[in-house]
Amino acid sequence: MQKSTLKFTKNDLAKYPFLKEAAEYVKSLDLKVEDLTSTDYARILERAEERIEEAILYTIVSRKLQNEEIEILSFPTAIMIAAATKNAFIKRRYALAEAKQTYNDLKLEPKEKILAITQNFQWNIAPNIGESEAAYEFKLHFTDYLKNTANLREKKWKLVNRLMTNGNVYLTRNETARLLSEEVKRHIEKRLDIKELPRLPEKIMEKAEKLNGLTLEKIGKAEIEGIPKTIIKEAFPPCIKALYDSAASGRHLSHIGRFTLTSFLVNIGMPTENIIEQFKGFSDFNERLTRYQVEHIAGERGSRTRYKPPNCQTLKTHGVCISQNDLCKTIRHPLEHYRKSIRR
Repeated sequence: MQKSTLKFTKNDLAKYPFLKEAAEYVKSLDLKVEDLTSTDYARILERAEERIEEAILYTIVSRKLQNEEIEILSFPTAIMIAAATKNAFIKRRYALAEAKQTYNDLKLEPKEKILAITQNFQWNIAPNIGESEAAYEFKLHFTDYLKNTANLREKKWKLVNRLMTNGNVYLTRNETARLLSEEVKRHIEKRLDIKELPRLPEKIMEKAEKLNGLTLEKIGKAEIEGIPKTIIKEAFPPCIKALYDSAASGRHLSHIGRFTLTSFLVNIGMPTENIIEQFKGFSDFNERLTRYQVEHIAGERGSRTRYKPPNCQTLKTHGVCISQNDLCKTIRHPLEHYRKSIRR
């Protein structure tokens, strides 16, 4: 690992507030959590809230470098508010949004600054100087490479598809920035993983609740739970695919089969009208009764409880589980199968 002698400016700390140098700067100010609720620090609290709002709505956090002090201080404040929401979706989304903006910024940085930032994560990296592979600007040890490509699905990131010599993987500047953004995302996720939060001022908790409300309003329950808005039928577990195909062809479904299919489609975000449409081929179809049942399962009627489909063990007991694929052996619930299948 080549040591960099570059000194970060205050502008750098505002642009990359996850740096240990930024944390040291914040620590030197000796601010207390209670200070953030005073009018003197109102702009920091507002900017912290805005950072999380941007993450929720746009999956990226802007950089407002006109006031470097506010930008630096709003980052740890945003971490605190995001953690206070106790909302796994918000925490994932915020880490991802900060990482995406970091990637956009890093692509434009000179080699020396990129190398200096990698030192925060103790990467074994060096510039590629005087070698034939001129298109590549950096050489990264394969252990650091593998750690940061674990969640990247494109074929170009597979180690077998990379140019590598003496345990070092060759990278372009953009590729290095992309892997650094993965490191940043993981770093922020770790900071947000607070098991027990200290008692926070009411003003901060109010902002956390407001952000929870915004998420529910703008994102929706299915996506919050890790399920995308688009229905991906290829990701259905075998039991649901069989139920879905039976319904489409008008073949008889048992009571538990109908409940399982309906509750599954409700929980992956299929609109009520589309679910009702699935049952129109049945000889005993009654639109009024079907609508009532679907809306009841969706939590739009009665107790307002949205029902989830039975777990795999229950489906086996009632003969709904008719076949299994490899993924079925690793999960306990059809919704878990759907989520994992989509990620794959």
